Formats: sequence, C-alpha cells, structure tokens
Amino acid sequence: QVQLVESGGGLVQAGGSLRLSCAASGTTFSIHTMGWYRQAPGKQRELVAIITSGSATNYADSVKGRFTISRDNSKNTVYLQMNSLKPEDTGVYFCNKINEVTGRIAWGQGTQVTVSS
Repeated sequence: QVQLVESGGGLVQAGGSLRLSCAASGTTFSIHTMGWYRQAPGKQRELVAIITSGSATNYADSVKGRFTISRDNSKNTVYLQMNSLKPEDTGVYFCNKINEVTGRIAWGQGTQVTVSS
C-alpha cells in the first residue's frame, strides 16, 4: 500500500522558516514526480512546488525565491524548505506523487502550517 506521510508543519512567526518532509513507502520513489500543494481555509488547493525524477523543479510565483523543494531518493523523501514565511502561506500542506510511467497519483494526509503576523 502506497503511503505518503508529511511532517514538519507548525506555528511560526512571519519571517521565520520551516522544513516540511514527506516520506513515501510502498512505491518506487525514484520514478515519481513529487509535489507540494497547499490549501488555505475557504480556498482551493494550489500547487506550491514540484520536482521531477530528474530533479527539475517548478514553483508557484508566490513562493519563488523563498521556498526550495528537494528530494533524497535514498530516503524516499521529498522536502520543502520554506523561508521568509508570510501569513498568506498559512494552510494545510499536502504531499503528492505522480508515477511518471503510469500517471497514477497519490496524496498524503497533509500537515498544518500557520504563520502569525
């Protein structure tokens, strides 16, 4: 059974940093594009950042220059380093994986990030 488990969320003041982790199990991690999405209260889920199996990355304009996505295939883990956090970064952050061969998608349960002003 494929599992994605996020961790690292919490409460932080504006300007602070957090690092989110997403550990994958039950899957061939290296053939997946991994992504971070977030959902603020009353809003739709939106893409934050993705990283392909070849480590190409893409970011939402709102987080460019502040967030960095990375992966460690030896640990089946993807990370999201978030710096210079703003109150508008508040939301539930979800990890997502897409099998680059089959297109199959899976989601984690999410981790809450709250940035106070």
